[in-house]
Amino acid sequence: MWGGRFGEGPGAIMREINASIPFDKRLWQEDIAGSKAHADMLAANGIISDADNAAIQKGLDAIHAEYQANGVPVDLTLEDIHMVTETRLRERIGEPAARLHTARSRNDQVATDFRLWVRNATQEIDAGLRAFQLALVARADEHVGSIMPGFTHLQVAQPVTLGHHLMAYYEMAKRDRSRFADCRSRLNHSPLGAAALAGTSFPIDRAATAAALGFDGPMGNSLDAVSDRDFALEFLTAAAQTALHLSRLAEEMILWASQPFGFIALPDAWSTGSSIMPQKRNPDAAELVRGHAGRIIGCMNSLMITMKGLPLAYSKDMQDDKPPVFEAYDLLALSIAAMTGMVANVTFNTARMREVAETGFSTATDLADWLVRAFAMPFREAHHVTGSIVKACEARGISLSDINADDLAAINPVLAGCTLPDLSIDGSVASRTSVGGTAPVRVKEAIAAAKKELAA
Repeated sequence: MWGGRFGEGPGAIMREINASIPFDKRLWQEDIAGSKAHADMLAANGIISDADNAAIQKGLDAIHAEYQANGVPVDLTLEDIHMVTETRLRERIGEPAARLHTARSRNDQVATDFRLWVRNATQEIDAGLRAFQLALVARADEHVGSIMPGFTHLQVAQPVTLGHHLMAYYEMAKRDRSRFADCRSRLNHSPLGAAALAGTSFPIDRAATAAALGFDGPMGNSLDAVSDRDFALEFLTAAAQTALHLSRLAEEMILWASQPFGFIALPDAWSTGSSIMPQKRNPDAAELVRGHAGRIIGCMNSLMITMKGLPLAYSKDMQDDKPPVFEAYDLLALSIAAMTGMVANVTFNTARMREVAETGFSTATDLADWLVRAFAMPFREAHHVTGSIVKACEARGISLSDINADDLAAINPVLAGCTLPDLSIDGSVASRTSVGGTAPVRVKEAIAAAKKELAA
């Protein structure tokens, strides 16, 4: 393809390091779609003949069928998907194939292909996240009133409902979907027609090719068009954030499945055994989701480091933009599917959750709030008094509701003769009616709103 400038071909090592066909063959559908749109535009503007365009279109359709049936052949001497397809087109239709590359470069060609691929990837990830949200909402709906301990610092803090806990991940996934939507919106402008870096002298219609490929319009600067990889970085950033959220839920499932917690039982389909310990049920799927998050973050870092020092416009380093994106997509799609399956099929031990929620003086904040309301105490004073009551109860091995009047009076005279309020975990949960709170009435509202959002 560039032999006119060189007396000899590349050496074996150069061929291997230079070739991207082993991984960019994944872009074959986008490459063919871009070529078909480009050929139609060239013919519409009199740059190639209608006859040549007809031959190109027929040939590309045939190659599409070949690739679909047999895969893309890997030939390192042809370097990339663009030259593999162009060479095959010349084998099928002859001279008209050589006209296809008029008014374009591999620089704008690959930028277009990659944008199309990432655009499709965002849509597929969005569909997976929607399925994940549906699973979360369905299980939250089952457990609107199931009480569990809420933790801070992994210490029992306040009682919450399992439905409320699951809906927290719904909100995370909602933000994740919005990030992928933003990525999709910003990337949806076409580089095609920017050529190598400076545009072209041929009378092309970039708006036509953009429209044919579903873009909102052409990119506004030819240098930026061929050198921009913001869309790939945005995809990886959104993927990394999503992976973090999945990893947090995976970590909770790993903890909850352990015997000290005993909050859940993962079904056989989402567990593995041990080669030596016959009693083991290991949450390997969740552990792998947790591990995949690290790899996805690594993919994001990889491309950021590649791009950070590149001058305009195209440099060969940018050939390495695709492997981290492909890897991150594969890992993320698999992680989403795994977490969706685990959420949908996990068995929750709500009795054990409730038992743990009863420990650790989890309704102490309710007592402090009552002191504020009943005695007009400043909250900081109420906090101090409640801490003293907790200390006394802990020393005697009793619960808050079991402390007697004499002990209360000794802690603070204002409490002499008073009766403490209901400090049950049910009462605590029911009282948390602020917007976004854990009260079942609020959880039901959140679930109803989520169902409406998912149905839209």
